[in-house]
Amino acid sequence: MSDALVHRHDDDRIAVVTLDSPANRNALSRRLVAELGEVLAEAGADESLHGVLLRSAHPVFCAGADLKEAATVDMVEAARGIIALQRSIASLPVPVVTRLDGAVRAGGLGLVASSDIVICRDDVSFALTEVRLGLAAAVISIPLRARLTSRAASAWSLTGHQFGAREALDHGLVTGVVDEAGMDAAVTGVLDDLRAGARQGLVEAKRILNRDLVAAFDTDGEEMARLSGLLFHSHVAQERMAAALRR
Repeated sequence: MSDALVHRHDDDRIAVVTLDSPANRNALSRRLVAELGEVLAEAGADESLHGVLLRSAHPVFCAGADLKEAATVDMVEAARGIIALQRSIASLPVPVVTRLDGAVRAGGLGLVASSDIVICRDDVSFALTEVRLGLAAAVISIPLRARLTSRAASAWSLTGHQFGAREALDHGLVTGVVDEAGMDAAVTGVLDDLRAGARQGLVEAKRILNRDLVAAFDTDGEEMARLSGLLFHSHVAQERMAAALRR
């Protein structure tokens, strides 16, 4: 059995990419970010594909930043890695469909917002918890601003409160919400629609739709990475992250 944190298998012109880091609930460690980036790069070069399905092997989709790692690594470089990962999702030639069967926190929302289509179970919860640690949703602000209503972005980013799938749908974070029993059929329906499309049409439609988002990563990415690193390395954030890890 592979010890990789990210797995890929193909299913009739769809690359199924699975996050599999249960020890930290798929937190965005440097290793997971690097492995996911490599898998997406391979998928981007595969001209047989009509789409990518991103999902988790475990109940939590993504817990956000890896707080243990954040105390020991250069978080500016880590933030640059996350910017590059989000950009790769947005600029991948074919659509990225994200399946959410479990909770998403903080930086994980950047993966969701960078995706093209998001199918979400109705009991999934979300939270932008950065402010409670003395941080800000900096590197993920780029795709979030492209997807969310401005009022939701303000409320979620400033309060850090938990919100549910229906609220995420209402404000543009996810595409569709279904119950647990309907998830397989809903995701299969989207993937079958992608299979029915001509790859040339899929590629050009995605390029048009994401042109401004990709440009925003290029324009604002470095500034947001530096800000993120500065906040992570601050005394306030280090104290609050240490306290969170003790709980």
